[in-house]
Amino acid sequence: MTIEQIIVLAIVQGITEFLPISSSGHLILIPAFTGWPDQGVVTDVMVHVGSLFAVIAYFWRDVLKLIGGGIDLLRLRINDNSRMAGYILLATIPAVLFGIFLNASGLGNSLRSVELVAWNAVIFGILLYAADVFGPHLKKMEDMKLAPALIIGVAQALALIPGTSRSGITMTAARLMGFERPEAARFSFLLGIPAIAGAGAFVTLDFLESGQQIPPDAIWAAALTFLAALAAIALLMAMVKRVSFLIFMIYRLLLALLLFAMLYDWVPGLPGLAAV
Repeated sequence: MTIEQIIVLAIVQGITEFLPISSSGHLILIPAFTGWPDQGVVTDVMVHVGSLFAVIAYFWRDVLKLIGGGIDLLRLRINDNSRMAGYILLATIPAVLFGIFLNASGLGNSLRSVELVAWNAVIFGILLYAADVFGPHLKKMEDMKLAPALIIGVAQALALIPGTSRSGITMTAARLMGFERPEAARFSFLLGIPAIAGAGAFVTLDFLESGQQIPPDAIWAAALTFLAALAAIALLMAMVKRVSFLIFMIYRLLLALLLFAMLYDWVPGLPGLAAV
């Protein structure tokens, strides 16, 4: 990859991973818009790992509590931290199972479609705003129970389909469960830690077992993603305290409109995209 491609990938991933606009969808769009060769699944996973370390750095206090809670859970000591660690682990299972299915069935690569990204931008953008606006939202993360944790976990599994947005769909589910906007974002980010770590480890081990090495370009992209992701997390956590998710729904609808226009030549003179 060129240095330009590395920088663009890092910035796009770092920003879009934590804003509810779908990082995987935007990573697919980069080669579609620029004409660069597709960076591939390995690079996609590595930049997600850069995002992972950004979450750990920003929420380090929560992470330490979850680690302590996990140790207590293994010792069968039940307290607030061990319960939260258990909820995070249980909520991760649906995404793991769905990821295994996609990998085993070969459907993962076939889902890297611009048209699918466009449709999911519309569908899940509207759901995000609807969940944000309607219903009471009074719960804190400390009010989390088993049922809502599993529902949010099932929602996270859908984020393996590009264009859905992992943070978007999990915050949508949390808002539907009655959680305050900042608390929904906080749980969403913490829930992403084992999911992203697991995906990164799985793809990395599979890649290394095939006799290949992680490209240095992908490692550089991951490092730059870490910096962009830190800034994006701070921005979103500040925004969710003051504004609704309306701005993100509008962005998703406008992005979908642009993609459909380019896919189906709605506007004369607008560059086209392959409807793959």
